[in-house]
Amino acid sequence: MNVFFFGLGFSARASARAIRKLVDPQAHIAGTSRTADGVKALKEQGFCAHLFTGEEPGMLADDLSQATHIVFSIAPGEAGDTALIHHQADLDAAGNLQWLCYFSTVGVYGNHDGDWIDESAPCEASNERSRRRILAEAAWRDYAARRGLPLAILRLAGIYGTGRSTFDKLREGTARRVVKRGQVFNRIHVDDIGRLTALAAAARLDGTFNLADDEPAPPQDLVSYAARISGMTPPPETAFEEAPMSAMQRSFYGDNKRVSNAAIKRALGVELLYPTYREGLEAVLREETA
Repeated sequence: MNVFFFGLGFSARASARAIRKLVDPQAHIAGTSRTADGVKALKEQGFCAHLFTGEEPGMLADDLSQATHIVFSIAPGEAGDTALIHHQADLDAAGNLQWLCYFSTVGVYGNHDGDWIDESAPCEASNERSRRRILAEAAWRDYAARRGLPLAILRLAGIYGTGRSTFDKLREGTARRVVKRGQVFNRIHVDDIGRLTALAAAARLDGTFNLADDEPAPPQDLVSYAARISGMTPPPETAFEEAPMSAMQRSFYGDNKRVSNAAIKRALGVELLYPTYREGLEAVLREETA
């Protein structure tokens, strides 16, 4: 496999590692970072890295032309998806391309008042970030259809893992237990994202799938559980109406839904490594204290 990642960030790196572990130990992995420091760090981790700010084309043609699998993990801007804007000609020149994957978000569904939904639910995004994702999904479907390629659109729930979890916020003193009646969120451990993406790449999976855990839960429950198992003191509960928040933070609470992951598990014949936040947080704590 020759895999190119537009945006070798947290989830993409987990996917790259999983591809080498589960699918092809000799896979060539290349990708992009927005900064020179990021490029350097990726090279130190054994990846072939290129600078791509999204504002102008990067020097990506050589690796892109050899790619068999491409994963897009960059949020679209006001003008649309940056890979299509700046590198569509390079994508067109990739003669060995076999599979495309786009990391989207469950935010595209908008608010469903706590109801269970699956991939058949209408996309009624409640904020501009998610509306851009809907447009980007459509653009990649059009591109994949034109090329005659399978495309997996993976809609990710809230991402966490070692180095990016409630434990970090508790240690920093920034964790909050904001309580909004009836509010729940799904999450997904980054290692589950990596594993499912690797298996999807191997199967050249085609279609739209939710990547979320089995148990959507109130956000304050995660903070309480993380504090309990780590021996840290949880912050006091704060009513949503009284909690100081940025406009972006408050917008997340505008979406309330329970997202089903049945389709991806059925398509790949697997269960999650970390089906709820409890197993996921326990795994993070084990890794941090090992």
